[in-house]
Amino acid sequence: MDVRLPPEPAGRVHTSVSHSFRDYRQAVVNSFVPLDVSRVSADPFWGRLRSVDFDDAHVHEVTASQHMVERTEELVAASDQRFYKASLQLSGTGLLIQDGREALLQPGDLAIYDTARPYSVVFEQDMRMLVLMFPREQLGLPSDMMRQLTAHRFSSATGLGAMIIPFLQNVSQNLDKVGGLTGPRLVRTAIDLITTMFANELDLEADPRDSHQLLMQQIRHYIEANLGSAELSPTEIAAAHYISTRHLHGLFRQKGTTVSTWIRERRLENCRRELIDPLNAHLSVGAIAARWGFVEAAHFSRVFKAAYEMSPSELRARSVGN
Repeated sequence: MDVRLPPEPAGRVHTSVSHSFRDYRQAVVNSFVPLDVSRVSADPFWGRLRSVDFDDAHVHEVTASQHMVERTEELVAASDQRFYKASLQLSGTGLLIQDGREALLQPGDLAIYDTARPYSVVFEQDMRMLVLMFPREQLGLPSDMMRQLTAHRFSSATGLGAMIIPFLQNVSQNLDKVGGLTGPRLVRTAIDLITTMFANELDLEADPRDSHQLLMQQIRHYIEANLGSAELSPTEIAAAHYISTRHLHGLFRQKGTTVSTWIRERRLENCRRELIDPLNAHLSVGAIAARWGFVEAAHFSRVFKAAYEMSPSELRARSVGN
């Protein structure tokens, strides 16, 4: 029997305890993107999901007996949901497979995978895992570069993982505290830390002989640091890196985008994040827009609605309503 507490508002912990595999499979499908869930053992099954949902991110602690989850080609094709899932192994092991790579996750290991492409995760023993699921654009890193990092094991024993992964472990141990006014900011901090680790890894993997890739990394860092400046423009960016604007536009064209589009998307994502943060309720929509370089309120409202299918005020009202 599936024992589920009454529905809670967004930002509160939902708990689902399943004593049958059928109930667990349904709970998983309800909590994540569509997945095929199957058993790998005939032993009695037990599973529990503890979840905190926000408008733009979902935090899940999964504890269960042996099983396997798959995101098949058919499920990908039938869904327009595009998320990253960052999974931290807390106990047991998990074998993650995506993009032709395999990562065997031990307790303390973190990995990322993309719901826009097929993947599978196999748990051959009882397990516990923290899963942070969020829209891909929140990572702020190019999807073509992120493809290099799917099914890649990040250890809590070395590098930035030794500093960042313990924070995520504490999130799991204190999931009840992720709710409330501070919840969205805690989750955003977790995503920012993960972004830092991945960006660092991409820098380490860059071929020093590939001057274009290194230059693009420098340019993206420069843009991120100056998003709040209304003067940020292709001309300024090119001058800061001693290249022509034509060369700058060419670099972004190779990535399938434009300089202006990249700047606008990063500004909009920062505005969206601050609009749904209850701790920013005292700030007007216009003040948040200006903080991220939008000087005209009408223009900001127009491009925001085109990107998110609702106005900034509508998003804020919906977030407050939750």
